[in-house]
Amino acid sequence: MNSAIIFGLLIALMLTGMPISIALGLTVLSFLFVMTSVPIEAVALKLFTGIESFEIMAIPFFILAGNFLTHGGVARRMIRFATSMCGHWYGGMGLAGVMACALFAAVSGSSPATVVAIGSIILPAMVQQGYPKRFGAGVIATSGALGILIPPSIVMVLYAVATGGSVAIDPEGKRVLSASVAQLFMAGVVPGLILASMLGATTFYRAYKNDYPRMRKATWLEALQAFRESIWGLLLIVIVLGGIYTGAFTPTEAAAVSAVYAFVIAVFVYRDMKLKDVPRVLLASANMSAMILYIITNAVLFSFLMTSEQIPQAITTWITHAGIGWVEFLLFVNVLLLLAGNVMEPSSIVLITGPILFPVAVGLGINPIHLGILMTVNMEVGLCHPPVGLNLYVASGIARMGITELTIATWPWLVTMLIFLAMVTYIPEMSLWLPRWLGMM
Repeated sequence: MNSAIIFGLLIALMLTGMPISIALGLTVLSFLFVMTSVPIEAVALKLFTGIESFEIMAIPFFILAGNFLTHGGVARRMIRFATSMCGHWYGGMGLAGVMACALFAAVSGSSPATVVAIGSIILPAMVQQGYPKRFGAGVIATSGALGILIPPSIVMVLYAVATGGSVAIDPEGKRVLSASVAQLFMAGVVPGLILASMLGATTFYRAYKNDYPRMRKATWLEALQAFRESIWGLLLIVIVLGGIYTGAFTPTEAAAVSAVYAFVIAVFVYRDMKLKDVPRVLLASANMSAMILYIITNAVLFSFLMTSEQIPQAITTWITHAGIGWVEFLLFVNVLLLLAGNVMEPSSIVLITGPILFPVAVGLGINPIHLGILMTVNMEVGLCHPPVGLNLYVASGIARMGITELTIATWPWLVTMLIFLAMVTYIPEMSLWLPRWLGMM
């Protein structure tokens, strides 16, 4: 009964058009004041301790690094390198866009940032070469979603924060801890590469079928020159993932290192950004970080309410007694997250559903790392379909296309992403193989 009241109140407040973060906070406060005797001091303490997490510090640093790279000419050099590698194939510019999105995703951690950085450069070039605008916009809007699957990923950090400190009991009665940021980052590498390959295959097939333009094959010297120009940006991938795997630094420290490194190469190496532009980038990063941290704070309160009311435990007991297995549960999770993606943005979905789904999934024998990657892929799909798909709005602004027209343009790649979602859901080794091979599990 209590769970029905809580979720009913949350949905009612969201339907008024109220920001999700405020709806979360009001739901918690209203329920605690009216239905429980929890002292207000406990709420204030939870608000403070909720964001007192070392992992959360990674979020503003990754946002700052992404903004430096977006404004610092790194994307342009990555596009040139990608074009030199595959521009001569059918749909070469489209394939270069997919490859550039994958490379930029490995240094930014944000899908909208990837769409802006790559799309604003490659879309006009594709139209100029004779590609239909719909084709280019569809490629970039969907390939930009790689920004939250290929590590580093802000969504993965949010999942680790949402489930952090949680302990669940698996079917054998063992205590299972939530997944760490480092485990999730390594788990995202293989799925990210597979999805990039599938999106590239879809791009190639449509270009081959419609006989879209091909570029002149780059010489080895031109390819080497493009690689040399982009090497400083590509090195950031090695620094972040290599540093985390070798234990040189934690994911949070990796985020700080990437922010400093991105500043240095944007201002002093490539010199595409002037020192006078740095305050503007810092302010934009602070605004975005504050917005996410405010959502996190209220989501932590909501998680506190879920725990105090024993709602996840009640759901686990009900599912166990109903005889629902992990196959049916994961199908339900996908449907739930895809529906939530119609009305909410990724950070809110992960922060709200993560603490609820984690103990239930572990109780059914599902690995927390697998669940984290599954939720991340669902968030990718949510970014690419209306009505609140953020990538669509960003891409529509770049391509100057309506949301309806852009939605139609993205459907071949969106179908590919749904097929990939089914693969990730029911082939856990796609997510678990690399962390297990690296000895992180």
